[in-house]
Amino acid sequence: MKKRRLAAAFLLLWAVQAQAEDVDRSAALAGVNSLRAGSGLPPLAYSARLEQAAHAHAGDMARTGFFSHTGSSGSTLGTRLTGAGYGWCAAAENIAKGQPGLAEVMASWQASRGHRRNMLSREVTEFAIARGAGNIWVMVLARPGC
Repeated sequence: MKKRRLAAAFLLLWAVQAQAEDVDRSAALAGVNSLRAGSGLPPLAYSARLEQAAHAHAGDMARTGFFSHTGSSGSTLGTRLTGAGYGWCAAAENIAKGQPGLAEVMASWQASRGHRRNMLSREVTEFAIARGAGNIWVMVLARPGC
């Protein structure tokens, strides 16, 4: 009986640690839109559907121990967006690993030419960000159906 309780406690602890960690959506929105405003671009809206896709990909990478824009099942950003019920016509994805907080991951993406270009794209109108276990970050930027 004690072994079962210990095993149950271990599984519960593991499940809590493996869950995606919360991200301050307001701070993320302010950070992205401040960057865009500095370049004369309109603000982005936060999307719950994009967040669903970002969480799924961050969780997949954390669970299966890989780091890529391609999912463990071979999924692409487009297939993940479609699977989340998001009808899209333009999309981009930023991923990062190891940054301990939102400020650090945003600074990292802003310092990277490709990631910065994604955040400053005129093609996107919405975004979301997710943080998975092990500080795996996914930002999805998109524009709904054209």
